[in-house]
Amino acid sequence: MKTLIIAEHVNGELKADTAKAIAAAQPLGECHVLVAGANVSEVASQAAAISGVSKVLTLEDSQLEHQLVEALTDSIVALGQGYTHLVGLASSFGKDLMPRVAALLDVAQVSDVISIESDDTFVHPIYAGNALETVKSLDDIKVLTLRASAFDAAAKGGSAEIEAVSFVTPSVTSQYVGEQVSESERPELGNAAVVVSGGRGLGSADNFAIIEALADKLGGAVGASRAAVDAGFVANELQVGQTGKIVAPELYIAVGLSGAIQHLAGMKDSKVIVAINKDPEAPIFQVADYGLEADLFDAVPELTKLLN
Repeated sequence: MKTLIIAEHVNGELKADTAKAIAAAQPLGECHVLVAGANVSEVASQAAAISGVSKVLTLEDSQLEHQLVEALTDSIVALGQGYTHLVGLASSFGKDLMPRVAALLDVAQVSDVISIESDDTFVHPIYAGNALETVKSLDDIKVLTLRASAFDAAAKGGSAEIEAVSFVTPSVTSQYVGEQVSESERPELGNAAVVVSGGRGLGSADNFAIIEALADKLGGAVGASRAAVDAGFVANELQVGQTGKIVAPELYIAVGLSGAIQHLAGMKDSKVIVAINKDPEAPIFQVADYGLEADLFDAVPELTKLLN
């Protein structure tokens, strides 16, 4: 068996979730990592230093500068013929790329895998995380996306060889127009050890300042429910839930957030869940390890003050 993991990177840095995919893929045999982009030598070196990686493949071309999946798909399909497993992350990038690869290989993708039982048997959540389904794939090439929050990262200490592979001219082209990237000194939401999320109970965008103050005091990231995002309180990249980010931090604090099933699907695997809500019937209390029935406008500033 031989597995190819599609690495994700940004600004010359390998994303932490790629190390989680590498750890998850260890039962699937020899592990290779593909690093694609315009100038990826530094990222390739970072991937080669991760324990469990036997080879890093570099795919460089000017068409890959902006990580457009249309430019990358054909190259992965060509490389994929030599592997038993092709693995991506269940991220925005992975969800865009891997279904294209699976379709061109004429295989069924197994999405959002949280456990690898064997080389052909995988577990993933269904029904908004309320049930787990065990799937056995009979395809010669298994195409998977992994939920990174379900796995620990592989340690450093590897010394894999690095090999360049040929770029395949894409059959489908697209044009890069531009992008808007939010900049923040807070940790990235998907990898933060602490997440403080606010819901519709905050009432306005201005009131999210108390969430931000608590998150900054704890060195954590800010999250939000879909209701808060739809109301325009915060940007949609902060949404946690079935249609947002899936997180599993050490500490998740839910403030003014009722706990709809779609939101719970994105955070219920957190190690410790704290809920602050004045409604004693709020569903969030059913999954919380600690619950505080209180007015958030009194409780959260007081908590932030006590942390001083």
